[in-house]
Amino acid sequence: MSEQNKRVVMSYVDAFNRADLDGVCDLFAADALIHGPLGWGGLERARPQWEQLMRCFQVSLEVDGVAAEGDTVAVRYTERGRSVQSFHGGPVTGRHYEVLAMEWFVVKEGHIERRWGVHDTTAMFRQMELPPS
Repeated sequence: MSEQNKRVVMSYVDAFNRADLDGVCDLFAADALIHGPLGWGGLERARPQWEQLMRCFQVSLEVDGVAAEGDTVAVRYTERGRSVQSFHGGPVTGRHYEVLAMEWFVVKEGHIERRWGVHDTTAMFRQMELPPS
């Protein structure tokens, strides 16, 4: 089961890196709960945030490590991106960023039911010379 759940999470990473928002969302259960730096909620809350990250910062995730046991999968990434469009009305700097990011997933029956994610948003914005969001 752990290997199968890791494959679901790696599909999430792949879809995120392709900026395939529909592909990302399709991997989540309809009642999934998603926690992140900007708060928590269901897909209706996470989807617009992910869309902005993909569009404004061209986020890419490089997997540095994965651990899985049962229905739980934890991933450590190097997250990279660049300021290419205005985020929440801020400037576009063209500058790159690189931060460590971690996500913890609960996967059941082939869908992500819970996701907790964290990255250093302050360092991300500082590297891109953007005001804190």
